[in-house]
Amino acid sequence: MSALIPFPNISPELFSFTLFGIEFALRWYALAYILGIVIAWRLAVHTVRRPALWPGNTPPLTAEQIDDLITWIILGVILGGRLGYVFFYRPGYFLENPGEILMVWQGGMSFHGGFLGVVLAAFLYTLRHRIPRLSAADLIALGVPWGLMLGRIANFINAELWGRPTTMPWGVAFPGQMAQDCPEITGLCARHPSQLYEAALEGLILGLVLLWLAYRRGAFHRPGLVTGMFFAGYGAARFFVEYFRQADAQFITPENPLGYALHLGGIGVTMGQLLSLPMLAIGLILIAVSRRSRVA
Repeated sequence: MSALIPFPNISPELFSFTLFGIEFALRWYALAYILGIVIAWRLAVHTVRRPALWPGNTPPLTAEQIDDLITWIILGVILGGRLGYVFFYRPGYFLENPGEILMVWQGGMSFHGGFLGVVLAAFLYTLRHRIPRLSAADLIALGVPWGLMLGRIANFINAELWGRPTTMPWGVAFPGQMAQDCPEITGLCARHPSQLYEAALEGLILGLVLLWLAYRRGAFHRPGLVTGMFFAGYGAARFFVEYFRQADAQFITPENPLGYALHLGGIGVTMGQLLSLPMLAIGLILIAVSRRSRVA
């Protein structure tokens, strides 16, 4: 058996209590959502209070409008994340069990779906209030990586979305029969802690790059640059991490052990990679457009 790291004994619940026969619990994943939204909200408010960062010393939104927009974004995250999971990952199951579509407490959220929900909510809000869309998108994108980082850490604590089997010394022995189902390995099965790879790449590193661009390189004077960097950075990071991440169970068969959603010649592509390619392409287009349209 190769060297590995035992999974830390952390409960997925911070606390729970029973009231009138009903059990209530605060889970790490829910806390990650809450803290991620709060961080993005406060960062956005702090940023619009620095007019020099913006073209014409005029932020695209006021602090009061950000408070209003957050409500729209919360709805976009929840509805988009759930519907994205339903349609992208388990359409057959939910077609047979439509009553479970809204049961978000049972788990099952898609980042790509949640992201589309945020895009739609922001588009409708900026359309209604005649707010410059690219500058508003830049402001929103600035805060997203920190929520991603917290969410992936919560995935690790929950022992879910783990990676493929590995013999690397930092492999983690995740609990549970599915995580330990590694036919070619005798004894404990170590897997890539791909949740932490994503937390570092899509969260911490991408978040610091966006802050540096916005606060040190005047990126807001090129509307769309921060948004483009987020799209491209997330798409590239997620595409890369998919090589270490275990595919969703519904894609794995004896003939397709790595769970590819699409085969291109002799190369397999996972669903996460398929969904990341458009993000990467859109990001590169936005970066190219923004570099030609500097606003004083």
